[in-house]
Amino acid sequence: MRSRTTRQFRRLFSRLPLDVQRDAKRSYALFRSNPAHHGLQFKKLEGEDNIYSVRIGLEYRALTVMNKDRIVWY
Repeated sequence: MRSRTTRQFRRLFSRLPLDVQRDAKRSYALFRSNPAHHGLQFKKLEGEDNIYSVRIGLEYRALTVMNKDRIVWY
């Protein structure tokens, strides 16, 4: 699966506290190795066709759009 981020994602990511950035990088590495890992709570948003939420620590989540073999982080 190919993965990329948007310019907005990178801008907002750089504004996060360093510990949250670290947690996000760790979660992304886990996602790349095992998207179904229960700790990520990778879930499709209710009522949306291709938008998913991924857990980043206790207080943060990342949103992604999946189309076939491509995933875009917002």
